[in-house]
Amino acid sequence: MTNLQIGLAAMGGAVVLAVLLYNRWSTQRNLPRRSQVGAEPEPALGGAPLDDPLSQGGRIEPSMDDFETLVPQGQAGAGLVLRSQLDPLIDVLVSLVLDHPVAGEAVLAAMPRSRRIGSKPFAVEAYHPESASWELPRPGRQYQALQAGVQLANRSGALNEIEFSEFVSKTQALADQLAAHVEFPDMMAEVARARELDQFASEHDAQIAFKIRATRAAWSPGYIVQQAERVGFLPGAIPGRMVLPAQDSSSGPLAVLQFEILAALDEDPDQSALLEFDLLFDISRSARSENPYARLLEAAQALEIAMEGRLTDERGVPLDARVLDQVSGELEALYDQLDSRDLAAGSLLARRLFS
Repeated sequence: MTNLQIGLAAMGGAVVLAVLLYNRWSTQRNLPRRSQVGAEPEPALGGAPLDDPLSQGGRIEPSMDDFETLVPQGQAGAGLVLRSQLDPLIDVLVSLVLDHPVAGEAVLAAMPRSRRIGSKPFAVEAYHPESASWELPRPGRQYQALQAGVQLANRSGALNEIEFSEFVSKTQALADQLAAHVEFPDMMAEVARARELDQFASEHDAQIAFKIRATRAAWSPGYIVQQAERVGFLPGAIPGRMVLPAQDSSSGPLAVLQFEILAALDEDPDQSALLEFDLLFDISRSARSENPYARLLEAAQALEIAMEGRLTDERGVPLDARVLDQVSGELEALYDQLDSRDLAAGSLLARRLFS
């Protein structure tokens, strides 16, 4: 074999080796990115460390679905008083006049089993003179006055005549068992009020949905969770779901991150390849003072860079600064309209109405 042939053979071998190495590198590069075991914790947005008290055990996990007072498991009745939620602004409210004080045990025993009327929450509250406030009835208390209410509207629609009649029936049965007197407002007037409130809510109910789509390698569920935790998201109770908590721990979450639940439930989730995940923001349920939109965008843009993704709308259209600024301006106008109706975004009343 001549020197030329030897040289050509060596060059051919080097090319083949280079191709094999490139293919291996390319394959590895395009595998789903996985979480790093034992990785050093990084600070969350705004400098808050990952060991912030909000993320410690025993914390109540916020939920986008739960508008009622949150109570840690095992603490109900342990000196915890649940304050009034009923409000004439969004509830049909009636007073039950008692002839004599009644024990909390008697009220609880007389209450209907269901706390709903149709699709609307139903509640009974008791006035406690020592605290001078309305609260949910509890054992060991003596009450001098009661009130019952049913919500006028929620995302299921307005209170209708059938639901109003059921409210009257349940409340009258409760009054009869407690020897209380009750008077009900005019049904047609309350149904009309419910429809007007529902119309307002429908016109001011807004939710924003973003996506972050992979531009290079796919992601494993564990990798998404790890990156999301670094910008402040906390694991949710539902697989494939994380929440961005508010600074006020009594409030619900500011936003939700979610990805394919089947991938999260996979026996070996590191083998699942995901190309996108969603960021959801329920405007009416997040307090304006928390700057939820700005915080969500900050988190989204940090994820976009760290994960080599692209922020898009639900259809996959990339979102630029101009569009994002336009959305911010529209949000401010919506906040003003909710404030003018005494239904400030993120307030208990707003979270109840938009539920």
